[in-house]
Amino acid sequence: MTFFDLLTMVGGLALFLYGMHAMGEGLSKLSGGKLESILERLTSNRLMAVLLGAGVTAIIQSSSATTVMVVGFVNSGIMKLQQAVGIIMGANVGTTMTSWLLSLVEVEGGNFIMQMLKPTSFSPILALIGVIMIMGAKDNTKKNDIGVILVGFAILMTGMDIMSDAVAGLKEVPEFTNILTAFSNPILGMIAGAVLTAVIQSSSASVGILQALCATGAVSFGAAIPIILGQNIGTCITAVMSAFGASKNAKRASMVHLYFNLIGTLVFMAVFYIANGILRFEFMEGAASATGIAVVHSIFNIACAVCWFPFANVLVKLATLTIRDKESDKKEEANEFALLDERFLAQPAFAVEMCRKVAIKMAEVSRDSLYLAIDNIGKYKPEDFQRVREMEMEVDRYEDALGSYLVKVNNCDLTDADSKSISVMLHCINDFERISDHAVNIMESAQEMHEKKLNFSENALKEFDVFVNAVREIIGNSVDSYANSDLATARMIEPLEQVINGLNAELKQRHIKRLRKGKCTIELGWVLQDLLTNIERVSDHCSNIAVCLIEIKENEFETHSYVGALRAEKAQWFTNAVQNLGEKYQLPEGAISEEEEALGLIVNQEVAK
Repeated sequence: MTFFDLLTMVGGLALFLYGMHAMGEGLSKLSGGKLESILERLTSNRLMAVLLGAGVTAIIQSSSATTVMVVGFVNSGIMKLQQAVGIIMGANVGTTMTSWLLSLVEVEGGNFIMQMLKPTSFSPILALIGVIMIMGAKDNTKKNDIGVILVGFAILMTGMDIMSDAVAGLKEVPEFTNILTAFSNPILGMIAGAVLTAVIQSSSASVGILQALCATGAVSFGAAIPIILGQNIGTCITAVMSAFGASKNAKRASMVHLYFNLIGTLVFMAVFYIANGILRFEFMEGAASATGIAVVHSIFNIACAVCWFPFANVLVKLATLTIRDKESDKKEEANEFALLDERFLAQPAFAVEMCRKVAIKMAEVSRDSLYLAIDNIGKYKPEDFQRVREMEMEVDRYEDALGSYLVKVNNCDLTDADSKSISVMLHCINDFERISDHAVNIMESAQEMHEKKLNFSENALKEFDVFVNAVREIIGNSVDSYANSDLATARMIEPLEQVINGLNAELKQRHIKRLRKGKCTIELGWVLQDLLTNIERVSDHCSNIAVCLIEIKENEFETHSYVGALRAEKAQWFTNAVQNLGEKYQLPEGAISEEEEALGLIVNQEVAK
C-alpha cells in the first residue's frame, strides 16, 4: 500500500463520515420533529417502545441520537425510566439498518438489474437527482431536505466504495495482518472496537469502517466478531456524556444503555466462545464480508434485545443501585423549563416543538392570571392577589428561559417552517408577559376598591360585564389561535379588538354622565379609568399576537399595511365582523344627553371604519 493509497483511504473515510452525517441531518429535518414527538407520547407498552425505538433509529440512522434524546426525555420528566428501557433496546436493533445498506458494496452480477443494484451504478443517479432538487428548491424546504438525503447517501456509498478499493492492497502488508490476528483475541478485539466507536461516537460509522476493511480479504470472522461486540460498548459514551449535569433519572437512563450493551456483550462473548471451544466453528477462520458483518451485527443486537426484554426491570434496578438516592439529597423539584434541554439542540426540529409547548404553557398562565384578576373586581380576595403575583413572576421566568433558548435554537440549521415558528414565539412571548403585568395592575385596582369600599352601581356593573366578557373572548381566542396555529380564529381577533376600543370609549362617556348626575365619585372614576386602560391594552396585545401569527404564516411583514388592508373598503368581511361582534357586545341602553349620544355615534362610525 503506497502513500497515495493511504491518502485515498483517508479521503474515502472523510466522504463516508460526511455522507452519513448529511444523510442523518436531512432525515431528521425532513421528519420535522414528528418522530421524536412519537417517542415522547409513548405509552407504557414495552413492545411498542422497542419497535418505535428501532424504527426511529433506522430512519434517522443514529442510535446515539435516539439514546441522547431519551436521556433528554427522562431529564425533562416527560418520560419515565421504565419507558426509556424499551426505546434503548429498539435503538440498538435499528442501528443495524446502516450495516445492511453498506453491504450493498458487495453486490455483483452480470445482468443489467444486478449491475444497477451496485452503489457505483445508482449512487451517481441519486446524487444528480439530489443536486437538481437542492438547486431548484429554496433553502430549508422539504424538497431541499430530500435532495440533501439523496446526495448524502450517494456520498456515503461513494466514500465506502473508495475506502474498500483503497484498503484492498493491505492484504499483502504483513503488519496489517498481524494487527488483525491480534484482534482475534476476544479481549483485545472488544477493546479496539469500543475505543474506535467511542472516538467517532457512532457505532454505525465504526461498523462501516470494519465492513470496508473486509475488502482486503484479511479480516476473519474471528477478528471481526470481538470488534463488533466492542462497538456496542463504545457507542454508550455519547449517552453517558450527555447525562453529565442532568437529573438522577437521566443519569440512570444512560446507565441503562451502558448496562444493556455491556452485560449483553459479556454474556454473548461467554456463551459464544464457550460454544466455539466445544464445537470449533469453521467460519471463524474464514474471511469476513460486508454482508457477514451485517449479519453478525444484527444477530447480536436482536439477541440482546430479545434476551433482555423480560428483564427490563432488572436494568432499571441496576441503574438505580448505581445512581442512588441519598438521604441527604433534596427531592428534585419539578422544573417547568426542563423541556428546554440543550440535548434537544442536536435535533433542532424537535427543540422547536419543545419551545412551542413551553410557550403555550406561558400563554395559558398569562391568560389564567388575567381571568383571575378580572374575577376579583368587586369580589377581592387577598390570596388571589398573591396568586396573580406568583403567576406574573412565573411568566417572567418563562420569557427569560424561552428567549435564551430560542436564540440557541435559531443558530441551528432550521427549516423554513421552524424558522417561522421561532419568529412567532420571539414576537409573542413579550405580549404574553405584558398581559400578565396588566393582570397585576387590575388586581391592584381591585384591591384599592376593596380597601376604600368603592362599588360600581348596578348599571355600571352590567356595562362593565359586557366589556369584560369581550376581553375574555379575545384573550381566550388569542391563546387558542396561538396554540393551534389557527389563522381563522386569529383573523377574528382584530375586529373584536376594534369593538373593545369602541366599548372602552363608550364606557368612559357613560361614566362622565354619571359623574355629572352625582351617581359616581371622582375617586371611583380614577379606579375605573385604570381598569379600562389596562383591560383595553390587553386587547391591544392580543391584536399584536394575532397579527404576528398571520403575518409570519402568510409571509407578510408589514403590520401597519396589514391592518390598513383590513380596514380598507375591499375588506368587507372585516366590516361585517365588527358589526356582528358589536351587536354581540352591545352595552345596555341608558339615558344619555344629546351631546353624549352624538359623540357615541361618531365613535361607533370610527369603529365600523
